[in-house]
Amino acid sequence: MTMSITQQMITIAMVVLGTMLTRFLPFMIFPSGKPTPKYVQYLGKVLPSAVIGLLVIYCFKDVSLISGSHGIPELIGAAAVVLLHFWKKNMLLSIAGGTIVYMMLVQVIF
Repeated sequence: MTMSITQQMITIAMVVLGTMLTRFLPFMIFPSGKPTPKYVQYLGKVLPSAVIGLLVIYCFKDVSLISGSHGIPELIGAAAVVLLHFWKKNMLLSIAGGTIVYMMLVQVIF
């Protein structure tokens, strides 16, 4: 199924409009001269921790402790993330290091 030129132009225009709206809307809603509302400051404080908790739950949701590798590579990978983060305080290094440790365990050992 192919799109006509008109449909392609409308699709491109909608993508451009959506991108511009998401880029400019925060600056229109919260101009630099006005203080940031308290609820936005609150969300800025609590959402990062909530997202991390959600990601941890998502990562461990399919781990079976009674079959296969019993969740050992997942737990070692998570421990590597925590240890790297406490050691270097660098989120990208922690995530990359934990991912590498987990992938090496799954591909080589388990």
